[in-house]
Amino acid sequence: MERLISVLTEKHVLFSASFTIRLALVCYGDYQDRTMEVKYTDIDYHVFTDAARFITEGESPYNRSTYRYTPLLAWLLTPNIYLSEVFGKLLFIVCDVLSGVLIYRILRLRALSSETARHVCALWLLNPLPMGVSSRGNAESILAALVLGTLLCMEARHLTLGAVLYGLSVHMKIYPITYALPIVLMLRKPTDTSEGDEKGFTWKLRRLVKFIGSFLNRELFLFASVSGGVFCLLTGLFFYMYGWEFLHETYLYHLTRRDIRHNFSPYFYMLYLTADSSWSPLLGLAAFLPQLILLLVASWAFHSDLSFCCFLHTAIFVSFNKVCTSQYFLWYLCLLPLVIPHLSLSLKQGAGLLLLWFAGQSIWLGPAYFLEFEGFNTFLWIWIAGLVFLIINSFILIQIVVHYKPTQTHRAKVE
Repeated sequence: MERLISVLTEKHVLFSASFTIRLALVCYGDYQDRTMEVKYTDIDYHVFTDAARFITEGESPYNRSTYRYTPLLAWLLTPNIYLSEVFGKLLFIVCDVLSGVLIYRILRLRALSSETARHVCALWLLNPLPMGVSSRGNAESILAALVLGTLLCMEARHLTLGAVLYGLSVHMKIYPITYALPIVLMLRKPTDTSEGDEKGFTWKLRRLVKFIGSFLNRELFLFASVSGGVFCLLTGLFFYMYGWEFLHETYLYHLTRRDIRHNFSPYFYMLYLTADSSWSPLLGLAAFLPQLILLLVASWAFHSDLSFCCFLHTAIFVSFNKVCTSQYFLWYLCLLPLVIPHLSLSLKQGAGLLLLWFAGQSIWLGPAYFLEFEGFNTFLWIWIAGLVFLIINSFILIQIVVHYKPTQTHRAKVE
């Protein structure tokens, strides 16, 4: 077994094997779709393909009902129509493996040895969850690659390219906008923290002026202008092409969305019971308040370690979101390998937290199965299970924060 692990985690073997496995899953998925009643391909992939078909016909991708993504995704998948319908899946698995490559390069920049970086990287590349999601035709791998690319550029201080990737990632899906605050705090100019002898109003005012002035620097202006410019350019272009429908379906819908179907969110039952109430839209917006408070606290406390801060941001955003499904877990799982090397948890403790996370999902899946397949009214039990899962996620995040040991590392040369 040790010999097998050693061979699989060799650099070129690891990346080649992970791509080959995903490619095999794509081929198997095509076989299952043609021969079995239960389909392998994600229903969203058919939505993407239909939207791409509308584009090739000179129409709006939003003519496809339930397409609520940027038109850029549909444009990227037009080869599904011109070449082969499998093109999109190949693009997604390439981005999935690329995410693993980016994780490896970030870990090397953080001064981990090549061997350790490969072992940690294998947690993503040989993980059945991202393998299955990307090979079934889910586009989350594109966003994972964009976010990890942004973090790599920030680690290497390639701010212009990092800003381009960040603007593109926010355009693709709105949740990375939460990374803006820790990025701004990280790029601000350090101020003199010596207190001196003064403690009066003038001293406090001087410190406030220095704090505000720390945000006025070239690096922060460069990043903000480039990332904002990329986002506004793409948004303006697609607004010109597709009008208000683009803004609503891509961004505004997700801000006002009230999904009353069962999901992991602790809010779904409240939104389900108040679906016909005039207060329902306000309750949906109020659900963002706990997220906002926790994100502000995490930004201020951990902005000096951007990768760790973005992991916390994403985990908090997903756990406390008013809609939470299994595919959302990938948003923070792709950042977890950047955190693991700095955890002081023992193997036993880490395995215990992993089992606890799976147990929380299993508790939820029980009543969800009886609701969806047996027709029993288990909404209350699903909500209780969702609360238990939230408590478990919160406990795991607390353990990660407590056992995280940031290190002051030098910039290692990337292989």
